[in-house]
Amino acid sequence: MRAEGGDPLGEAGGSLRLVGYNAPMFKTILLAYDGSDHAKRAAAVAKAEAQAHGARLLVVHAYEPVPDYLGEPFFEEALKRRLERAERVLAEAMALTGVPREDAFLLQGRPAEAVLQAAIGEKADLIVMGTRGLGAVGSLFLGSQS
Repeated sequence: MRAEGGDPLGEAGGSLRLVGYNAPMFKTILLAYDGSDHAKRAAAVAKAEAQAHGARLLVVHAYEPVPDYLGEPFFEEALKRRLERAERVLAEAMALTGVPREDAFLLQGRPAEAVLQAAIGEKADLIVMGTRGLGAVGSLFLGSQS
């Protein structure tokens, strides 16, 4: 690999072009999906990036655990509903991106931590997720998967 072109740092207005280097920028892209409109737009971006780079696309949906203090039978009913919703959200993400089931994961836990652990475990080069446009103050207190 060697650089061609003007100033390697571009300080003199030249451009840097790498010759003989064809490796993709991203090999694994992880989409954190929560079913929101922003997540749907992020799904389109993640799919396009995966196609552009020839990357593997993974989809994850994280859901908060059901508190065990609910007791029976409320705990079982709450867990059943939460899992059904999570499966629907994950299925929607798979349909939007074309990701096969083996590359789609349901994660239980705090979404930010679960997504990060999945990204580390799968060696993701890029995490794509939607944001809700909360502004500077609101973005300090992000929930969901963003």
